[in-house]
Amino acid sequence: MKNITLALIMLFLFAGLARAEVGIASFYTIKSSGRITASGERFQNSGFTCASMDYPFGKILKVTNIANHKFVLVKVNDTGNFKKYGRIIDLSRGAFAKIADTKLGVIKVKIEVIK
Repeated sequence: MKNITLALIMLFLFAGLARAEVGIASFYTIKSSGRITASGERFQNSGFTCASMDYPFGKILKVTNIANHKFVLVKVNDTGNFKKYGRIIDLSRGAFAKIADTKLGVIKVKIEVIK
């Protein structure tokens, strides 16, 4: 019984780790404010949203700055063509500012799906 319990605990721990993604995050330019996102929502720089090619609209993501361990929860409401620049997510300016100085432009982050 103990072996089964330990195996289940290990499975849940490793399953959680498998969903984490690490890469580079950027943020939208101020010029994007007010435009309609791919999901049909109006984009707001001060909001806590993001663009992703890997997660569906409406999914809530925990984005953690690797350098300082600050995190923010964002909702996916847009897509983007930023992967060709080596980025995995594009945050709203408000979300980026919660975890890093916007003067940095890009940061290394860990992304986890919130159920």
